[in-house]
Amino acid sequence: MAKRKRDYYAVLGLTRDATETDVKRAFRELARKHHPDMNPDDGGEAFREINEAYAVLADRDSRSRYDRWGHANGDESSGLGAVVDAAQEMFNDILRRRRGKQKGNDTRYTLEVTFEEAAFGTEKTISIPPQMPGGKSRDIKIVVPTGTKEGTTKVVKGEGELGKAGTQPGDLQIIIRIAEHARFRREGLDVHSEQTVTFAQAALGAVIDLLSIDGDVKMRIPEGTQPGRVFRIKGRGIPQTSGKNAQRGDHLVHVQVEVPTELTAKQRALIEELARESGEETAVVAPRKRLLDRVRSLLDE
Repeated sequence: MAKRKRDYYAVLGLTRDATETDVKRAFRELARKHHPDMNPDDGGEAFREINEAYAVLADRDSRSRYDRWGHANGDESSGLGAVVDAAQEMFNDILRRRRGKQKGNDTRYTLEVTFEEAAFGTEKTISIPPQMPGGKSRDIKIVVPTGTKEGTTKVVKGEGELGKAGTQPGDLQIIIRIAEHARFRREGLDVHSEQTVTFAQAALGAVIDLLSIDGDVKMRIPEGTQPGRVFRIKGRGIPQTSGKNAQRGDHLVHVQVEVPTELTAKQRALIEELARESGEETAVVAPRKRLLDRVRSLLDE
């Protein structure tokens, strides 16, 4: 013998003068309470009954026929399955949004990479400590893309703190920090560095070894190079993407000229000769005697 159906208004806890808003509110409250995820013990029977009642009472025409004929209405089940499925999907969507809002907290992790690793990309494995007593730490591989900038944040979904009451965990936010380099600094895709050359190299010209992010490269210093001059080496900066043919920024070299602080007598004579040939006025003074020479002079008097 088939089980006798309960009055739909009684199922939702409503009176027959309930408004559409009352019907919707009652359904949401009861469906949340009796959803199989929350109340698996009854096999979903209560939830199906609630859905069936809502499917009839939420539709104006179905409710009108039900108010007139009750369960005896032969058409009451017409299209009911589709309506019930729609109600089920609507509630599932509400539940998903609700769970999304109540997910666990996000976790932050600062990952430090070298200047070169950020420029050319790398892969790092980080260890996340256990969230529960007795748990195991988790190793997670993080891909640092080519050309990564300071402060870039990578998000690993679902690897944050566990949520409460079975809700989904938060996310893991990886903040990339680039270690300061002793020689290089970055502006966009360009690399800047300073290079010191001797007075002779600046005056006469030279070919020197320059440290770049690709290693040592040869660089020509033209004769007569002035302090503060900037040379641009094309295509030796930060790659835009991975791959051999990727576009790259440039390497800008700021040249500093080293002026000697002590000169031998011969060096001094040569520079004085240069000054005279160039017509330059210099304050030519005899170099101070060394302490030992002064002592000897005193002893000879």
